[in-house]
Amino acid sequence: MKRLHWALLLVFTSFPFIQQGHATNDTIPEEFKPSYDYAPDFSYEELQARYDKLDLEIDISFNDQVKAFINYFTVRNRDYTREMIRRREVYFPIFEKYLKEYDLPEELKYLPIIESGLNPGAVSGPKAVGLWQFMSPTAKQQGLQIDWYIDERMDPEKSTEAACQYIKWLYGILGDWKMTLAAYNSGIGNVQRAMRRSNKDDFWEVYRYLPRETRSYVPQFAAILYAMEYADEHNLFVDDLQYPIDFEEIEVNQFVYLKAFADESGMDLGTLEKLNPAIKKGALPANAKGFKLRIPKDGMALYETNRENILAKAEEGRKEFEKMATNMPGSTFGKEKVVYRVVSGDVLGTIARKHQVRIEDLRAWNNIKGSMIKVGQRLNIYAGPDFLSDNTIVTAKKVLNQPIPSSKEYIVEPGDTLWDISRMYEGLTIERIKELNDLNSTSLKPGMKLKIG
Repeated sequence: MKRLHWALLLVFTSFPFIQQGHATNDTIPEEFKPSYDYAPDFSYEELQARYDKLDLEIDISFNDQVKAFINYFTVRNRDYTREMIRRREVYFPIFEKYLKEYDLPEELKYLPIIESGLNPGAVSGPKAVGLWQFMSPTAKQQGLQIDWYIDERMDPEKSTEAACQYIKWLYGILGDWKMTLAAYNSGIGNVQRAMRRSNKDDFWEVYRYLPRETRSYVPQFAAILYAMEYADEHNLFVDDLQYPIDFEEIEVNQFVYLKAFADESGMDLGTLEKLNPAIKKGALPANAKGFKLRIPKDGMALYETNRENILAKAEEGRKEFEKMATNMPGSTFGKEKVVYRVVSGDVLGTIARKHQVRIEDLRAWNNIKGSMIKVGQRLNIYAGPDFLSDNTIVTAKKVLNQPIPSSKEYIVEPGDTLWDISRMYEGLTIERIKELNDLNSTSLKPGMKLKIG
């Protein structure tokens, strides 16, 4: 009741100010208007009684942990819960469709709130991506495409179906929904390890053997479910609800630069990007056979009328896009990945000059915030077509594009890469070196003899 006490005190102490100035609410400047967000104060017993009325297939008992997270979502971070209410109409129909199709509990639609905050573009520290926060190996196991252009973890439809397949597989092994949620968060290996150590199979009994994050994961899920179901009772209201954009799908079998597509079709680029979040870099590759591009429904008639011109312009934008993509900091576009091991005396500048890349790219590729590197550290380097700016100084140790020697051999020196060697000799490519030497990787060792002709 303290919250209500202070709210009333604010109203009463503000009242004389309004009367003395003969002001109305409309004439008071915004910064002086008394305002507060009233969060009702409910007892433990009241919250439990309301929670127990939820007819849940995923049976998570009400306890202190659940209550603490209910307090977080309904009192301490009300803005977050309001934002989830604001977004739910965009995504919940998709979740509900696939959960029903895979015969899974409908309350699982609240899981992406805990995972991603209903943000299809969410990327976590460990590089989990999308509404359902898939790590790359798990996503690929579920059939999602991930490459330079496309990341289907960010596609609401495809990622949701993949999540349903994965959750159904987890439940088939564990046979318990609380343990399935725990496994979704930390991996089935961690959960099975906790079960072996505790010799139990109930979530609350294996609780202390689970990773710290996973211990709070299940009560968080129960709490956000409660907060969303009983938002009204906690004075959580939203006026500006978001709704899905009506769209049509068109089949694309060519390169498409979204900006050029939008310019020629008159469609809003931002809308196209929202409808197609899986398109990471603003373009579809030339080999995008049968890609289902979503466009706003109200733009379909104009598209069908001017289809050939729109697609032609979208393809003509390829040169503009590739120039932009290759110069983007940290870009890997069109480049060959090599792994370089740092040796004594190396600094980022010398490594960048040796491989003819930019220092900022080295940092981006390897998540280096400053300039510190260690002897023996492995650095990912993406070498490829020159894209250095005019004011970048490059000192090359090797002579470029020289004729292939009569010996038709090259002895690998420390730090050499296939990209370095291919640039040294006229007409030589990385693929040709691999073919001549039956190489399955780009790894090289000093002293290795390579056929180059």
